[in-house]
Amino acid sequence: MQSRNKFFDDMSQLMTNAMGVAQGAKTEAETAMKGLVDRWMADRDFVTREEFDAVRMMAVKAREENAALEARLAALEAKTSV
Repeated sequence: MQSRNKFFDDMSQLMTNAMGVAQGAKTEAETAMKGLVDRWMADRDFVTREEFDAVRMMAVKAREENAALEARLAALEAKTSV
């Protein structure tokens, strides 16, 4: 009976170690894949969401300023044509 318990204990320890190795391999594979995807995206000049949103807000602000300047110019032209 004692040898069976030791056998199962050894097998359990072996399986636990194997799961630890598998988890480490999974983490390493995920890290490698993330690095590969990051490099691939950088090579294609993709932008992050934050960069896109920042440029979008700049464009919105520029359009608003342009509209205000157009209205101001129209008002000035109306004054000078009188």
